[in-house]
Amino acid sequence: MTLQMTTPAPVAAPRRLTPDDIAARTTSHNSLRQTLGQTMSMAWRATKKMRRNPEQFFDVTVQPLLFTAMFAYLLGGGLAGSVQAYLPLVIPGILAQTALTACMATGVQLREDMEKGVFDRFKSLPMARIAPLAGPMIADLLRYAIASTLTFCTGIAMGYRPGGGVAGVVGAIVLTMIAGWSLAWVFTWVGTLARSAQSVQGISMMIMFPLTFLSNALVPVETLPGWLAAFVKVNPVSHVVTATRDLANNGQVTGHVGWALVACAAVIAIFAPLSVRSYKKHI
Repeated sequence: MTLQMTTPAPVAAPRRLTPDDIAARTTSHNSLRQTLGQTMSMAWRATKKMRRNPEQFFDVTVQPLLFTAMFAYLLGGGLAGSVQAYLPLVIPGILAQTALTACMATGVQLREDMEKGVFDRFKSLPMARIAPLAGPMIADLLRYAIASTLTFCTGIAMGYRPGGGVAGVVGAIVLTMIAGWSLAWVFTWVGTLARSAQSVQGISMMIMFPLTFLSNALVPVETLPGWLAAFVKVNPVSHVVTATRDLANNGQVTGHVGWALVACAAVIAIFAPLSVRSYKKHI
């Protein structure tokens, strides 16, 4: 009887640690470069999620078409005398209104991910705490761009001719995207506080709809009663709407553009730290 000798299977060599791996294990904080890279990785993950769930684009594809046609034909004759005369007023208003209401979905999707346990995996990773929050918001810039482009395309098909030209239209779209991204931090904060996605949606609607509809997006301020006009004039959404009108209709960078950017920076400075602090309480 002969014995056969078996050769043990080779053991795979351990993977060599890269400098980034060593830095992640030995440092308590991520550098700015690492934070940006991790944020963009989370943004790429969010775009892949969007491609696999096309229904996430319904609010930024159907709503601009519906709102533009509905408000233009319903209110155009009564407020401006004709639909053509009303389009320069309503198209920039719908532009800001659609993008700002679309950012409400940021908090809802964040809360859904937290309920599904997706963020439990992020707890064990050497990742900057702001990356899971800011990454999906950067991906949402694509949604804001789609909503803004479709709004202008619908208005042009109805007869709207922006006096600001291509540069003014692009400037209005960029300003709207900045405003939507900054306001999304408010709903991100709400998403980290609320207990369910349904409650996030309800709270977001109570915040957003008064701000968007009690503004100068659809009607001139001069047609409103005094007490309501006073609120509309200090409403931040009204500054964004007026700034987009100045850019799209006249191609002018007025003071309203500067005030809108200052308001966006203030919202980010306040609610981004609040969102990160509230998010840390869940990990």
